[in-house]
Amino acid sequence: MQERIVEIILFLVNELKSNKQLSEVDVSMLTNSGYTQSEISTAFSWVFERMSVGQQVIPPGKSGESSNRILNDAERLVMNSEAFGYLLQCHELGIITNSDIELIIERIMGAGFASVGIPEVKSFIAGILFDPSSGSGGHMSLGSNDTIH
Repeated sequence: MQERIVEIILFLVNELKSNKQLSEVDVSMLTNSGYTQSEISTAFSWVFERMSVGQQVIPPGKSGESSNRILNDAERLVMNSEAFGYLLQCHELGIITNSDIELIIERIMGAGFASVGIPEVKSFIAGILFDPSSGSGGHMSLGSNDTIH
């Protein structure tokens, strides 16, 4: 379920990036795409919580130099390019930090995966976002019948 919430969070951040307010996001589109009300509420709550404590949801425009993480040969053998691209997309949208990327890659390599795709990366990202000890500010987890009003 948390991987689906990450998908909704990415959608919401993309909407915010196009200068929409949270209240302007078309929730019916998410519902029609098969997301549950609980998943949608949890994603909205995660974004709202970050905004309410002053964390940036959308990273500021890049000025000056920036660096991009590249995979070494061993990492490239394990993580396919689509999975790494998804990881970078989440970073570019401000969902995860540079240290989160390093932590995810470290966990993937340490777990001994033969091959990692987007579903596994989504799972690791969800683990970072919804783990209160991760330091990423995420600790929201709603039950299947919980909603935010």
